[in-house]
Amino acid sequence: MKNFTIYLVILVFLFVSKVLGQETFESRAKQIANKIEKITKEEKETLKQEIEAVNVQLSEGKITQEQADKRKKELAEARAVIIEEKVTLAQNELNDLVQQKVDGKIKEDSSRVYMIRLKSPKRDKDSIHGEKRTTSQFVFAMGLNNTMVDGKLQDSNYRFMGSHFYEWGITYNSRLMKNDNLLHAKYGLSLMYNNIRPTENRSFVVNGDQTDLVENPVHLTESRFRNVYLAAPVHLEFDFTKARESNGKKYFKTHKSFRFGVGGYAGINVKSKQILKFEEDDLKYKTTIKGDYNVNNFIYGLSSYIGYRELSLYFKYDLNPIFQDNLTKENNVSLGLRLDLN
Repeated sequence: MKNFTIYLVILVFLFVSKVLGQETFESRAKQIANKIEKITKEEKETLKQEIEAVNVQLSEGKITQEQADKRKKELAEARAVIIEEKVTLAQNELNDLVQQKVDGKIKEDSSRVYMIRLKSPKRDKDSIHGEKRTTSQFVFAMGLNNTMVDGKLQDSNYRFMGSHFYEWGITYNSRLMKNDNLLHAKYGLSLMYNNIRPTENRSFVVNGDQTDLVENPVHLTESRFRNVYLAAPVHLEFDFTKARESNGKKYFKTHKSFRFGVGGYAGINVKSKQILKFEEDDLKYKTTIKGDYNVNNFIYGLSSYIGYRELSLYFKYDLNPIFQDNLTKENNVSLGLRLDLN
């Protein structure tokens, strides 16, 4: 819950900064976002090279198809862990930045910014040129997470406010029509973290091919189940940013007005774990149990977002259940805020 609150504060400050024109805070946040984007790009490229090496071994007959698939999954899991560790350091920078904002250590002299703009004809000139037909964004999303069974939300099984998701990644945005700014293809790579917190002192127990939610004999101060996925989201985005004209020529920008996207995602599970905390004899314990928990190895679903400029309301729903063979089919559902930073 602490991380959830931190991320929410970050999103709120970014949105308020944009609205009020306080560019110093936003520019520093974007620098950190660019760092995270660079990390993800580099690790993605490394993973691509590693998988290509596996494909070469497969084509040369040195390994079987089963060995190749297993190795690729191991490589994806390893890269996901590396990305998570590196991005955590950048998250700490974001936390420090937010704290500085809260403490009033970051201030903006609006008149100074205005004078700089007046004295910078190159910047004014650049402002009327449209973006390239394909641009890239760093994406960060977070919000509430739960499951659905037969169309019904399982908020009695999992804490409504305590269960949450977050996601970060890189997307590419390609304008589909040469002389119109409405339609865009948006595609990329993301790490998705889905957390659910069981109610009534329960936790998950593996029973053969079934994963059951049962009451724990020890009084738990926290019970949390997390799945991490490496996914490729694809959306058709409608951007209502109007084209600008100069010397009879049109120029296009993105993320400057209302927009919405519809699409979906597909990916693989790279990690599942359960975190249990309890107290005994005035001592506090924390147990992290990693395993497959009979979780589906693959994920695919539908997603959509609607918003203004960089900030939007984000919804995603897994079409396949969390657990492979459970008699009760639980599908993950998420609703939150999404930030797309150019």
